[in-house]
Amino acid sequence: MPRYVRSDCPGSTYFFTARAARRGTDLFLREIDPLRAAMRKTRERYPFSIEEIVVLGDVIHTLWQLPEGDADFSTRWRMLKSLFSRSVDAPQDVAALRLRAGEKGLWQRRFWEHVIRDGDDLAAHRYMIFSAPVQAGLVNRPEDWPHSSIHRAIAQGRYIAGGPVGRAYRPLPAAGRTARAPYDAGTAAM
Repeated sequence: MPRYVRSDCPGSTYFFTARAARRGTDLFLREIDPLRAAMRKTRERYPFSIEEIVVLGDVIHTLWQLPEGDADFSTRWRMLKSLFSRSVDAPQDVAALRLRAGEKGLWQRRFWEHVIRDGDDLAAHRYMIFSAPVQAGLVNRPEDWPHSSIHRAIAQGRYIAGGPVGRAYRPLPAAGRTARAPYDAGTAAM
């Protein structure tokens, strides 16, 4: 069985992507209230702040700030997934042979995590979160998507509706792109 190496940076801000087991489903939108309740209960038991979040039908992208001295995001995701799964009916067409004990077949087994390194990295991930509904073809403007923290950013004056999303994002030419620099870090702040 593979052993996944996870970041261990207590008190850091992390970017996460968690996906539904089935691509193209509207599970998280259809069951948004149980998802919110699971998130609320998880935050009560294991505190963290949600810096940004967007919920699409089959994926959640989020930035979490963990408390000082705490890097245990895996326990938080386990509880969130478990609480949500217990409050939602299992799909009828999932083969029992594919499920492990206690699974319903709602979530992908793992999640993707990335510790935020600096302000440019944070800006790039905020951009990705805010623009995800547009890139998925669900809306024309980020502020038109109801299940996004962009509305909080607008209310706090951190984002102007109709304006650019975070730092100016200019993809580099394919030859200049690297895994560590998918955006032009030298662009000016908005």
